[in-house]
Amino acid sequence: MKKTALVIMAAGIGSRFGKGIKQLEPVGPNGEIIMDYSIHDALEAGFNKVVFIIRKDLEKDFKEIIGNRIEKITEVEYAFQAIDNLPEGFSVPEGRTKPWGTGQAVLSCKGLLEEPFVVINADDYYGKEAFVKVHDYLVADHEDTGKFDFCMAGFILGNTLSDNGAVTRGICQVKDGFLTDVVETGGIVKYEGGAAVPGEGDKLVPGDANSYVSMNMWGLTPEFLDVVESGFTEFLKGVKPGDIKAEYLLPGIIDGLLKSGKATVRVDTASKWFGVTYKEDKQSVVDSFKKLIADGVYNEKLFS
Repeated sequence: MKKTALVIMAAGIGSRFGKGIKQLEPVGPNGEIIMDYSIHDALEAGFNKVVFIIRKDLEKDFKEIIGNRIEKITEVEYAFQAIDNLPEGFSVPEGRTKPWGTGQAVLSCKGLLEEPFVVINADDYYGKEAFVKVHDYLVADHEDTGKFDFCMAGFILGNTLSDNGAVTRGICQVKDGFLTDVVETGGIVKYEGGAAVPGEGDKLVPGDANSYVSMNMWGLTPEFLDVVESGFTEFLKGVKPGDIKAEYLLPGIIDGLLKSGKATVRVDTASKWFGVTYKEDKQSVVDSFKKLIADGVYNEKLFS
């Protein structure tokens, strides 16, 4: 069996979730967190290694809550995302408190990954089907076109909105099953039975709730990390003085590769998503897992 890795981005501070670390909040009947279900689904689909991207100061809590358990069932590595892990010649701007986004998160895995991998958010549930489709694409033989051969799981925007506030999503344009454009879009809210995005002067502009979005579930190859590394330096050169919130994000990196003809991204559509953006979202996630267990999708004791 080809080796493939699951990379989980869990270094986020949980800024929209109040005081707790939202990635470590229990949602299952026996204290399972969302990551437990993602890892279960990934291993079932054929992935055989897990890389956790975390903050160094969370390492002890993280290992106690999930890491030590997962080490008993599969190969585990840890990568550490840090605000001051920057290329030579750059320093952290005064006043910046958070790391540099999902691009920097994945870059922290350089040296740990020699196999194709899927990257996911720690606080999103993607469903079994998504892991199977991405895994099968990563292990398949593809014609050598001289381009990166990536894939992503595409979800319907309307299924990924929160009742409790605005969300950020990578809104995608898809043609013949392949991604042509992805734009990271913030401030998306539920609106009159659909979705809306911020317009001029904070006016809401109705959006297409049936459009595809990326939920940061990308099927990638280890060579991609070289692109991310060189791109990070270019990104930092372009950060304006005083900008303490600029982020180096995966959708932007991948969109750049698409626009320059250096990559193709197959879009595998997946139906099921839920996640915890706001504290108030948690109960609906707990209820969703209860239903999945009642429907026989998962055992009550997940890894039994």
